[in-house]
Amino acid sequence: MAPKKTIMKIYSSEITPEQTYYAQSQSRRQFFKTAGLVASGALLSACAPSTPSTVDPAPTAIKPEKPVTAGQTDELGDAITQYDAISNYNNFYEFTTDKQGVAQMSAGFVSSPWKVQVGGLVNNPKTFDIDDLRKIAPIERIYRMRCVEAWSMVIPWSGFTLSNLLKQVDPKSEAKYVRFETLLDSNRFPGQRDRSFPWPYTEGLRLDEAMHDLTLLATGIYGKPLLPQNGAPIRLVVPWKYGFKSIKSIVKIDLVAEQPTSLWMKSGPSEYGFYSNVNPEVSHPRWSQSSERRIGEMARRRTLLFNGYADQVASLYAGMDLRKNY
Repeated sequence: MAPKKTIMKIYSSEITPEQTYYAQSQSRRQFFKTAGLVASGALLSACAPSTPSTVDPAPTAIKPEKPVTAGQTDELGDAITQYDAISNYNNFYEFTTDKQGVAQMSAGFVSSPWKVQVGGLVNNPKTFDIDDLRKIAPIERIYRMRCVEAWSMVIPWSGFTLSNLLKQVDPKSEAKYVRFETLLDSNRFPGQRDRSFPWPYTEGLRLDEAMHDLTLLATGIYGKPLLPQNGAPIRLVVPWKYGFKSIKSIVKIDLVAEQPTSLWMKSGPSEYGFYSNVNPEVSHPRWSQSSERRIGEMARRRTLLFNGYADQVASLYAGMDLRKNY
C-alpha cells in the first residue's frame, strides 16, 4: 500500500498550531492539576492504573466525512494533543514509574551517538547509526495513541516505515516475527535497577504487522527530535495496538522464527498477550477497555476497535478469535 493512499485513509485529528499550544499551555497545566492526572505507579502494566477507575458513559463517535490532510479537522474534530502534555505525561519505567516525573528523571539522557543493530534471520545484517536512520524515507504521520490504562493522545510523529528498514536487511523466508530490544544500562536508565522487571524491555510483532505501512519507527514528534521521555532517539509506533507495544529507545531488532515473549508478557502473563490490539470488547482483567479519556478532555469517549484503524489492519487478523488472541 502506498504511503499516500494509506494516509488518506487514516482518521487522525486536526493539527493545533504550535503557537496556539503555547498560548494555552498555562491553562493546560492547571487542567492537569484539577483533573487529577497523577502517575499510576502500577507495576503490572506499562500504562495501567494503580486502582481501577469508574468508566463514564462515552459519547457516540462521529463517522468520518472526509480524508485528512494537514490543517483540517478529522472525523471527530479532535485536536492534536498539546506538546506540553505529550512531553510531560509519559510511561517510561526505565526512568521512573511516575508519569509526571519521567521528564525530570530523563533530563540529560544522551541519545547521540546511537546505533541500532538489525539482524537475526536476515541475509544482510546491518548496524545503523541514528543519523543514517533519520534519512530513511522520512515521513510525517498523525496517529491516535491508546494506552492500555484507558487514556489516549493524538500525536504527530515523524520518522519512517519499519518496512523500509527491514527491506534493507532482506528477511529470510523462515523469519516470521520481529523482536525489539531497548537499551540496557542502569546508569542511564535508573529505573532498570528495579529488579522486579525482567529488563531489558523487549517487544515483538508478527512480520506482516511489522511490514504494514502504518507501522513506524519514529525519530521525531511535533516537528522536533524525540525527547528522552518520548523514547529518544528512536521508537516503534504501532497505532492500532496499546501504547506499551511501541517500545522506546531501541538498540536491537532481530528477525526470528518463534513468537517473542515481551517484558509485559513475562511480568503479567495473565494480563498481557502478544497481540495487544486495541479492542473495546475485551476488558483488561482489572478494568474495562470500552471507553477512554483523551488527555485534555473532561468527558470519556468510546474506544474504537483497532483504535479506529480497522479498515487498514483488520485483514491481518482474518479468521482469528480476537478474544483469545488478545
